[in-house]
Amino acid sequence: MLTYADTRARPAGRAARIRTWLCWLAVTPGLVWAAVRLPGLERGPAVQAVAFTPYVAAWTPVPLLLALALRRRWPAAVAALVAVALIAVVAPRAVPSAQPRAGGPTLRVLTANLLAGAADAGTVVGLVRDLRVDVLAVQEFTPGAAAELDRLGLAGLLPHRQLNPQVGTVGSGLYARFPIAGGGIRQHRGGWGFTQAYGTLTPPGGPPVRVESVHPAAPYALDQVGFWRTDLAAQPPATPDAGLSILAGDFNATLDHAPLRDLLATGYADAADATGAGLVGTWGPYDGDPIPPVTIDHVLVDRRIAVRSVSVRAVPGSDHRAVLAELRLPAA
Repeated sequence: MLTYADTRARPAGRAARIRTWLCWLAVTPGLVWAAVRLPGLERGPAVQAVAFTPYVAAWTPVPLLLALALRRRWPAAVAALVAVALIAVVAPRAVPSAQPRAGGPTLRVLTANLLAGAADAGTVVGLVRDLRVDVLAVQEFTPGAAAELDRLGLAGLLPHRQLNPQVGTVGSGLYARFPIAGGGIRQHRGGWGFTQAYGTLTPPGGPPVRVESVHPAAPYALDQVGFWRTDLAAQPPATPDAGLSILAGDFNATLDHAPLRDLLATGYADAADATGAGLVGTWGPYDGDPIPPVTIDHVLVDRRIAVRSVSVRAVPGSDHRAVLAELRLPAA
């Protein structure tokens, strides 16, 4: 025989279960994301998704607040762990880190993806002139872009170069204020076959520095993810016991991608991350696509090099923004 208390308990119990399942529904996406991102397990379509980890990290307090408001203990505990874990891997990018002592010359490095030569050459030359750039790395570099950059005065600003202009998106270029020695072009074997210009320069009063214009395959489709992973693995590692190295370009990867973190672990520092600018977007909506900005353009520097500042600059006509890193080299 049902009592009045029994009839009241049933709706209350049902409401409690609904609140619990609502909380778990809100917590689960972040939990799955953390389970993929933290150990570096991104595969297939998850490779693209992981690039947006900073946005997910910013969202993680919402399920926690919901679970606390509804007094769901276990969902709240899991939500708290997820929030702490994802925020812990993202937040340090907004905080400057200590820099090594470096008593050598200043080196200003600018990298820009020219979007198959469609980027405004006048803007690029203006940035080189106004910002006193010493090294310019360009990707998706075409014969037309090469001619236009020189017509607008780049040859007088950065007379030394290692160039491989190509029609389409595979071209690469490296310009410098100082002579380039041991220069060459590397071509990735898979995907689109992007090329990478490289060379070693020696600023007055400084040590030799090897610089490479980086452009691995983009993981825009499932059949390209393998090429993306192979191209990132093929990037030259840092050599902490030998010469200095700088990699600058469109890496098609963020700091949330395991292959890029593996490259950093060889002895590089991400310049933007080192200065607290690691969350500034460099690719996304800049040519009109409704994509939240993500940070896939980087300047990676040997950890013996001090990073003084990093800034991101608009380049009309490109879906990327240029990245300028002001560096201080060790003494020669």
